[in-house]
Amino acid sequence: MDTQFIWQDEFKIGVDIIDKEHQRLFKIINKLFALKNEEKNSQWACQEGIKFFKGHAIKHFADEEKYMASIHYEGLEQHRYIHTGFRENTLLKLEQELEQSDYSPEAMDHFLGVCTGWLIGHTVTEDLSMTGKSIRKWEHLLPSEELEAMKNLIIQLVFNMFHLKSEVISDTYSGEKFGQGVYYRLVYGSKQDKKRYEVILVFEEKLLVNTVGKIMKVSSNKLNSTLIHATRYTAQQFVRRIMKHLPNTELYELKEENLLSYEQFQKILEREKLQVSLLLNTGEGYFSYCAIAPHLLEKGVGIPIETENAVTEVEKYLIKREEQEKNQKRKVLVVEDSKTIQQQMKELLNRDYEVSLVESAISAIRAITLNRPDLILLEDEMPICDGKRTLEMLRSEKAFADIPVIFLTDRNDQESVKKIMSLKPTGYLLKYLKPVDIKKNIDTFFEKKKDC
Repeated sequence: MDTQFIWQDEFKIGVDIIDKEHQRLFKIINKLFALKNEEKNSQWACQEGIKFFKGHAIKHFADEEKYMASIHYEGLEQHRYIHTGFRENTLLKLEQELEQSDYSPEAMDHFLGVCTGWLIGHTVTEDLSMTGKSIRKWEHLLPSEELEAMKNLIIQLVFNMFHLKSEVISDTYSGEKFGQGVYYRLVYGSKQDKKRYEVILVFEEKLLVNTVGKIMKVSSNKLNSTLIHATRYTAQQFVRRIMKHLPNTELYELKEENLLSYEQFQKILEREKLQVSLLLNTGEGYFSYCAIAPHLLEKGVGIPIETENAVTEVEKYLIKREEQEKNQKRKVLVVEDSKTIQQQMKELLNRDYEVSLVESAISAIRAITLNRPDLILLEDEMPICDGKRTLEMLRSEKAFADIPVIFLTDRNDQESVKKIMSLKPTGYLLKYLKPVDIKKNIDTFFEKKKDC
């Protein structure tokens, strides 16, 4: 990070004592940039500089809050909450990362990037709002109990999906840049109402390489198209799991998705009021979850669990979870290079099953890794890597070996059937059967499996 943190007139709020303190904080950060970029700088110099910055920031926060109280500023409590979060959470976690990494260049980049972005964002929005020149940015966040529930949910999902123990660095993330980032936007909506659920996920590049990349066994340490596509799919699954915990989002469908530049991401943050904006450290890289869903302020994420209602709410949750599991559709993966047959199979099965479509062996491996199916319908004569080789690949992976595979074929002669069955699939289906017969065969397979 080769950067200079330059004070600009646009950062002035017009209160002399506060503007002077902001300028001092800018100078301290600039000194830290200089130390970080000097090859011969000592760890001790960085440590002392960070301590000085922290001490000065804390004193400035106290003075700023005192001034706000003196003018009876209506946003004082929200401002104090943001100060407290930065002082007691963000700075603390950033310091811990520095110490644990022995002041590595990467940890310094995290520290300087987050602190720089936070100070600029906080100065030109929240601080400026006390003079009436700006609207408070964080006044539409979820209530504290619901925001805490969202934090815990995201931390748990990160652990469930990637076995990473993450921690929240900030719950008022304002777009600070941390290393090389991938900015992915998803917009969900339903036909029933005009409400939307817009999410922007920010991934540090190394996080994707160390998680999705490892699952995919991608050898490169850099992003490529395969890794980006796998990330899109993984991110959609991640957001879907979060939406299951939100009210009235069952019928929401993905309406739009975009890969954004950092500048596009910043423009969205400038014009939108976020309900959730979290920055997390996963131990393998930084990650941010930003959500724009004003209707959540009306209905909330859910009922906060407290001492008085804990037993009841947990019982209700388990009952609901059990009902969802009972009603959960079986997952069928169709591996077929013909788009026509793909769509025919989807139309035939979609009502009773969760159907995924892929057209190659590599795509099948990717889909199975990210969303394990209950049954694979596999075309036997695909180009490049045919059904036989695909099945051999699946059987060679211990994690995939027990997934039932039924071949899709248009050959019914004795020799062809013998070759197929020698591979020991679960069975085979003739493509030219009537749709009703194909569906009946698949239904019968699952009925027998349920009885076993």
